[in-house]
Formats: sequence, structure tokens, C-alpha cells
Amino acid sequence: MHLVTGAAGFIGAHLAHQLHAEDAPLLLCDFAPDALKARQLEGLEAHPFVDAADVFVAGASLPALGPHGPGVRAVWHLGANSDTTTRDWDHLLHVNIGASQQLWRWCAQHGVPFYYASSAATYGDGTQGFSDRTPAEQLTPLNLYGRSKNDFDAWVRQQVASGAPQPPHWAGFKFFNVYGAREGHKGRMASIIWKAERDMAALGRVQLFRSNHPDFTDGGQRRDFVYVGDVVDEMRWVYAHGAPSDIYNAGTGVASTFLDMITAYFAARGEEPAIEFVPMPESLVNQYQNFTQADMSTIRAAGWTQPPTLPDEGVARTLQEMSTLGWR
Repeated sequence: MHLVTGAAGFIGAHLAHQLHAEDAPLLLCDFAPDALKARQLEGLEAHPFVDAADVFVAGASLPALGPHGPGVRAVWHLGANSDTTTRDWDHLLHVNIGASQQLWRWCAQHGVPFYYASSAATYGDGTQGFSDRTPAEQLTPLNLYGRSKNDFDAWVRQQVASGAPQPPHWAGFKFFNVYGAREGHKGRMASIIWKAERDMAALGRVQLFRSNHPDFTDGGQRRDFVYVGDVVDEMRWVYAHGAPSDIYNAGTGVASTFLDMITAYFAARGEEPAIEFVPMPESLVNQYQNFTQADMSTIRAAGWTQPPTLPDEGVARTLQEMSTLGWR
């Protein structure tokens, strides 16, 4: 049985539906979903669901999986508070760090492989580069969300270095700017493609932030935009092939501009671009990553050979999948 936390979220739902399509037994875990997130679970009703509020009990040393625990053969820990603007460190400490530590210890005790979501937000402004070999202690995330992910990465490294009990196989994945279908619940944290869909429905044009840095033109900010299918494939490859237990970047290795993404978006719609540049909110100015580009050499050295899905193809797939799901 595969335990998937964040099963009603973005990447977790993609993983759960892929495993379900292969008839894999699942244990789904998330906080009780609202109407939008409940749609993520449609088609997965045959699998048991446990409320994350019951599993990750504050102060507990182990997750409370109850009768489901003995059947778990792999843990995919994709649940987290992913709000990059939150200032509630106590909540991040419990949900993003404490819950992850509980699951790690449980997997170590029960001999269960453990795979978890880290983030490219750990790299901060990029002055230390984007190599997954850079020690967490040398990174300075720009927001508390990134700090929570970096702190857990550092804790994992410390556990391994100290010889403390660890899962028999584990991996962390530093997700870059993941986009795809099933993001409708994410609000302001959704990718540029979902934002473009909302903008077109409301305004008939797509709004992009003006640059806040002289090195970047308006819309010329560059990110490693990675199609969600690629990151799910990478995670599953690491699990299936027994790649070295490690922390891996999950990106494309290519930095595309926001204009690249929106040009691909309008091309997929068969329309001429309609773009408006708007000021960046003050709340983002000091924590905005103008450039990210994953160094994929570690996962490539482990044997991962799948070529990345670049914007033209990835955006077209996303719009098709959104239409198939009826979420456009």
C-alpha cells in the first residue's frame, strides 16, 4: 500500500491517480478537503482516506495511522503548507517540519521507504546557485516556507550523518516551478498557466508582473517551469530503480521566461497574445525569485535519462488535461 499525503493537493493528486490507474493499493491522507480539493479525489473513492489532523497529532512521536499502518509499503509525503507569503512560523514548524520528522521516524522504525517534497524555494535569490549538492546551511531562503523546507532538508542530512535510524530508502525532491492540471484549489499559489486561465476569463488578457530588477525586462524573469508529469515520473523512477538515497532537484534544467510560458499558452489556444504588465505587489518585491534553473546533474548521474517536457508541449498538455477534467 502506498501512503500519499497531500493526496487532495496538486502533485499528490497526480501521483495518486497515476498509481490508481495501475491498480496500486493506496492510503490517502490530507486535511478534510473543501469542495475544490474534494474534486481531486474523484475516482479514488475505493481507497481509504485518513484525515491529516488525526494522523499528525501535535507532540506525538509517531503518526497515528491506526489499523492502516501495517499495510504501508511506501510513503510519499507531499502534503505541506506551500503558501510562500505566510508569516505563521509556528504553523510551518508543525506542518512542514514536525509532521515530516514524524513520518521519517515512523518509516525508519517500520522499514518503509520515504519520499518527500522539498522545494526550489530553499535556494533563495540564487546567489549560491541551484545545485542540490549545496549544503542547506549555506542557503538563505527568501520566505518562511522556503526556510521550513530547507530546515527539514538539513535535519535529514543530520540524521543520516549522525547514524540515526533512517528509512531503508529515501529521497527528497526540490520541486521547481511545477505546473499542470489539478491546480484549481491553489488560489494565488497556482502556476502561471492557471493564473492565465483566470485572467482570460475575467479580463480577456493575461497580467504579468513588471520587473523589479534592472537585469530583467518585464516578463523576462526566468524560472525553471516543470510539467507536473515530469516530477511524478522522476519520483517514481527513483523509487522503482532504487536510486541512491539523496536529495534531488526536480526541474528541467532550462530557465524559461514568463513570456515564453504565456506565448506557449496562447499558441495552445490558437490565439494572439494579449498581455498586460502590472506592478508587483509590495509583499512580493523582497522575496521574488527572478531566476531559477535546476542543476539536474545529480539525478542524471543516478541514471535518469528522460528528456524534460519544455513549455510548448507542457502547456498544451496542461490545457488539454484541464479540458478533459472539465476544469477550464
